[in-house]
Amino acid sequence: MELNVMSAVLSDRDYERLSRVIYCECGIKMPPAKKVMLEARLRKRLRALDLSSFAKYCEYIFSKEGQEHELINIIDAVTTNKTDFFREPKHFDFLSAVAVPAMMNLYGAGTRRDLNIWSAGCSTGEEPYTIAMVLSEFREAHPPLEFMILGTDISTNVLDRAARAVYTMERAETVPALMKKKYLLRSRDRQKNMVKIVPELREQVRFRRLNFMAEDFEMREPMDMIFCRNVIIYFDRQTQERLLNRLYDHLIPGGYIFMGHSETLSGLRVPLVAAGSTVYRKPL
Repeated sequence: MELNVMSAVLSDRDYERLSRVIYCECGIKMPPAKKVMLEARLRKRLRALDLSSFAKYCEYIFSKEGQEHELINIIDAVTTNKTDFFREPKHFDFLSAVAVPAMMNLYGAGTRRDLNIWSAGCSTGEEPYTIAMVLSEFREAHPPLEFMILGTDISTNVLDRAARAVYTMERAETVPALMKKKYLLRSRDRQKNMVKIVPELREQVRFRRLNFMAEDFEMREPMDMIFCRNVIIYFDRQTQERLLNRLYDHLIPGGYIFMGHSETLSGLRVPLVAAGSTVYRKPL
């Protein structure tokens, strides 16, 4: 069976069928150039399901059982989860120097109520935990500050890893030295070279699965800030515009959206105004 799986070839027809499923389920476009990548990643699913061909995998995907149990796995297979602690660090400078004071002054966010931040597309958790570190540092200098961070992703695999909050020392290299001492616990077995986010920080972050294509994001409280960085680049223009307008609707007036440095609102009909480098604000 191993030989059959490794020699299995994804036909153009089956690739088109799977591409449509992926686009409908999570909005990610799969151009022809992605075929080799998808073929390689789905071989693991063929092996796990004991299937000898991609044709049989397609049959399973479109069956009732496959719709219930396998769609989540194909989404896990195609989503890219590249992230780092303190990625695009100027955003975190803006967060503490501009955005947090602005929301405190406008709404008493952090004092009269929690400051609410959403890390949309949080992957394995480095971004929300970075935000938590930055806000904890801000709180030490400007008490009090109560905050809650929501991390969401479509991939259950990365959310499980985010909730565990365990990382290699190599992954934590970008955390400033003083913050490492405060917020990272070294493994007792030093040979493992692993660290874990301290409990006090983990308590400030919650995770749940969210598909941007869902009709209802199931959020009842508006967000003061949304980090949606390096996410929309995987969508076509129509999906980008629809998603950003939905994020806009979940943002409190005066709130901020942080986007990736390779992303732009140029040409998109979204009523946000520029507030900084790839930082946008909802008008008051």
